Amino acid sequence: MGDHNVISDVSEILVAVLRDAIRDLDDDQPPQAILDDLSGTIPVSPPKLTLFLYEIAEDPSVRNRPPVRIEPAGGDARSGFRKPPMALILRYLITAWGGDQVTQHKMLGRAMEALYNDAIIDGGRLGGSLAGTTDALHLTLTPLTLDQKSYVWFALQKPYRLSLNYEVRVVNLDAVAQAGTRPVTARQTVAGR
Repeated sequence: MGDHNVISDVSEILVAVLRDAIRDLDDDQPPQAILDDLSGTIPVSPPKLTLFLYEIAEDPSVRNRPPVRIEPAGGDARSGFRKPPMALILRYLITAWGGDQVTQHKMLGRAMEALYNDAIIDGGRLGGSLAGTTDALHLTLTPLTLDQKSYVWFALQKPYRLSLNYEVRVVNLDAVAQAGTRPVTARQTVAGR
């Protein structure tokens, strides 16, 4: 489970996957995968594949999980509970920039291929605060209607471009709050009258 860096860690993991996918498309001018908020002008030489995190939401399907038990460590006899991690859904827009239309289509095709082949990223492929955890990132191509895509591009104040929408779930953000409890060492039973 990740700490407060988990959102940036997931973005960096996805950029690395996309970078590996498009690296060998052109030997003269290899395309790059970058994390960008699309607020400025995207330099198109060399061609770029941008990854834009446009929405962070809580996963409602796992909202009411029970508290997580914390086992005592070392000589500490205190066990306790902490809030379960907050389950996040991250929504990304992947867009190709630069080169000709064929190059852009190839970059988007490679991105789809890579994210389909690696639809679950786990184990040693996780980095940052997710390294060494049992978490897994589940990637899904999310269809949006043309109206929904237009709203995203309108909000960015840019003309519509062909792009892919991906959802990453469940990204667990660890809770910090915990309540300590002492173990039961004795009990007393009192009979009623």
